[in-house]
Amino acid sequence: MKRELGIARCGLACCLCSENVKCNGCNSDDCPDNNWCENKKCSIEKGITHCYLCDEDCQKGLLNKIKPYGFTLFIKRYGKDMLLDCLEQNEKRGIIYHREGINGDYDDFDDVEKLIEFIKTGNR
Repeated sequence: MKRELGIARCGLACCLCSENVKCNGCNSDDCPDNNWCENKKCSIEKGITHCYLCDEDCQKGLLNKIKPYGFTLFIKRYGKDMLLDCLEQNEKRGIIYHREGINGDYDDFDDVEKLIEFIKTGNR
């Protein structure tokens, strides 16, 4: 885990992403998704750095996916440091952020509350 890379605007865990070798994150000018990322555009318009700082409960852009939405809700409830701590512990337990492609163990949910409990405990 590269904790210093933190969490993306939308809630994705840059700190665990296998793509971060060639990505400097969504706050960099060289982000390949700058032109289309709805979450980046919206948060910049609102003057905030991350979707978890927004008072709205929206599911725009990548927040329509369970993983970033769940991570965003988790941070709103428990804070960014707790999310990072949990993700780090889960990685040590063998929980995988990405398997092949972009899906991993955090994507296998259809209930956001069950995902949040999984983040906290590492147990299904």
